[in-house]
Amino acid sequence: MTNTTLHTRVFKIEGMSCASCASAVEKAAGKLEGVTGASVNFAAEKLHVTYNPGITSIVEVLKAVQKAGYKALEEETADEESVRKERETKEIWRRFALSAAFTAPVFVISMLPMILKYMFGIDGPHDFKMSNAAANSIVQLLLITPVVFINRKTYWRGFAAIVKRSPNMDSLIAKGTAAAYVYSLYLSWRNIFSGGMYEPYYEITGVILTLIALGKFFEVKTKGKTGEAIKKLMGLAPKTATVIRGGAEREVYIDEVAVGDIIVVRPGEKMPVDGVVLEGETTVDESMLTGESMPVSKTAGDSIVGASINNNGAVTYRATKVGKDTALAQIIQLVQDAQGSRPPIAALADSICEKFVPAIIVTAVLSGLTWFFFGSSIVADFYTPDAFWFAMRIFITILVIACPCALGLATPTSVMAGTGKGAENGILIKGGEYLETACKVKTVVLDKTGTVTEGKPHVTDIVARGSFAAGELLQLAASAEKKSSHPLGQAIVNEGIAKNIAFAEPERFNSITGQGIFARVSGKDTLIGNERLMSENNIDTALYAAGCETLAGEGKTPMYVAVNGKLEGVIAVADIIKPTSREAVMRLEKMGINVVMITGDNTRTALAVAKQAGITHVLAGVLPQDKAENVKNFQRNGGKVAMVGDGINDAPALAQADVGIAIGTGTDVAIESANIVLMRGDLRDVPKTIILSKKTMTNIRQNLFWAFIYNVIGIPVAMGVWYAFGGLLLNPMIAAIAMGASSVSVLSNALRLKRVRLSGA
Repeated sequence: MTNTTLHTRVFKIEGMSCASCASAVEKAAGKLEGVTGASVNFAAEKLHVTYNPGITSIVEVLKAVQKAGYKALEEETADEESVRKERETKEIWRRFALSAAFTAPVFVISMLPMILKYMFGIDGPHDFKMSNAAANSIVQLLLITPVVFINRKTYWRGFAAIVKRSPNMDSLIAKGTAAAYVYSLYLSWRNIFSGGMYEPYYEITGVILTLIALGKFFEVKTKGKTGEAIKKLMGLAPKTATVIRGGAEREVYIDEVAVGDIIVVRPGEKMPVDGVVLEGETTVDESMLTGESMPVSKTAGDSIVGASINNNGAVTYRATKVGKDTALAQIIQLVQDAQGSRPPIAALADSICEKFVPAIIVTAVLSGLTWFFFGSSIVADFYTPDAFWFAMRIFITILVIACPCALGLATPTSVMAGTGKGAENGILIKGGEYLETACKVKTVVLDKTGTVTEGKPHVTDIVARGSFAAGELLQLAASAEKKSSHPLGQAIVNEGIAKNIAFAEPERFNSITGQGIFARVSGKDTLIGNERLMSENNIDTALYAAGCETLAGEGKTPMYVAVNGKLEGVIAVADIIKPTSREAVMRLEKMGINVVMITGDNTRTALAVAKQAGITHVLAGVLPQDKAENVKNFQRNGGKVAMVGDGINDAPALAQADVGIAIGTGTDVAIESANIVLMRGDLRDVPKTIILSKKTMTNIRQNLFWAFIYNVIGIPVAMGVWYAFGGLLLNPMIAAIAMGASSVSVLSNALRLKRVRLSGA
């Protein structure tokens, strides 16, 4: 029986030089039987493969990539990637430095006489060089040949790609510089063995290869910055942990910690892995996960998140999740997956890049032939003693300037920077397509409980008109509810804890289903519950009836408190809205987005909460299974819909929405069903997400515009179109500078997203 479970693996790809390479790798992996998805992020240099292990294997994927001319490696750790990047950067810089050292003398030999002649009218150096053409050729040949050797990988990869019929940037550079080098060899042969006086063009080869190496150096350095968000996340986890083994404390590497290990963490240290506190009390800084700077109290039974910082107390806890199962590791994986994905807008650039290089080679050949055969017809006073070299120059310039790097980098670099910016702000975006869709959202549907509200009841009002003051009534009620497991009773207990009351131990306790509780506290018979409980115990509630009606109208649940058969007051409990919910709704409406609250709660409570949050459109009494249908209705009415929720019952609606946004403090099912996760549980992050989406998409469009414009303007100039009408003729060396600058400019523009402010809406 064939295995139908799909697996996803990520590989580091070596040898890619442009978007055409990425396309070749995708095709090689994607055409394998059993591979359902293959996506290459050129900026991140990673291949994401989804495959059926019952049909194909990882070995076959690796072989396919290798056959295409590239090398696939297992995904690296943060340290391994850092070491490799540093080694790669040093290697490229060394290649540039050596190339520059050999090329500089040739450039001076070739260009100085021209500068002296045309700027100062001095013919001597040029005449001297021509009268010693053989020696000049030998010197330039000896200097430029090492440059060709130093950059030999460009030729290997470039010509190998042509043989495999998938030419790339290296193919363009290799063909152009090889043409100049071989033609210069021919001229040198004539100078040396036939007494010729020809000017070789070795400087074209040397300068282009040198500038390409310099541009690649800046590109690698700049690309590294787009992944800084991942590096920061990876750097949060400590390297070691103190565990108790054999009754003694031992310091071990983090990857040696196993589930069930007992871990000791002292003040100021980081929590190594996820777990549950066994002993000790402390406060923990979890800002790395939630973005909230306020420390969180931890005592026995509380959960611990790996990489959070222990502030002021020693704790001992049991490891429950280690390695790739920890919350931090899952966040890192989520961000990496998002950075490896592509939004739909990338399809245009991908399609162009795939056909771009072959089209440019054809264009270069045709342009060169046209100038060689018809140059005098194109330009009336066209004259050159070497028409072949003029045609060759056109050919080389087109190949060098028309590199698809800028197009290939335009989208993935912006996606990497955008998702990284989101991660820094506690907004985890699971894919580039959701980053693109978020900016098109016209309606935001908000779940009530746990999304607009805190998700748990709090005491809002204490009305005491009997013989007890408000504080005394709370002390008695909290003591009575101490043994209760009902959420409303726990709300009263929590209020007592918050007010630092002295709890009394109940002498008797009885929970009355659907009504409330009875308890004897300090000799006082205490009843706490609804009107039915009071009625069955013959306690008159008329004095508080109007007030309770008002409280109920505000979405609160009033609970009567009777002591020794007499009603002493009312304690109101409600699931209060989050302090930031109203501000979030105002920001969304200011952005022109329709905000709807949907809940299974009754209409009165729903309207009360909506009023506090500033929401005018409310759907109440909606069953969990009907939430998704309501989202469909909004989609039918036009515009993209975002659903924001936190519970299991929100999962279908989150999946149905164009963009499902889960509150990070909610259930695992909701988080799994969503496309975007807000780790802080703050609704203000919803408008921030939309702003980030808009900024990122604007950035991508800017990148694509400049990449297209660069080629639209540069290629005709390189073809000599402007020269035909009396304009300039582009030098191949200037073309090399422009090509490198285009890639760096696109990368630099993407990095601007790191400085984007998300607070304004």
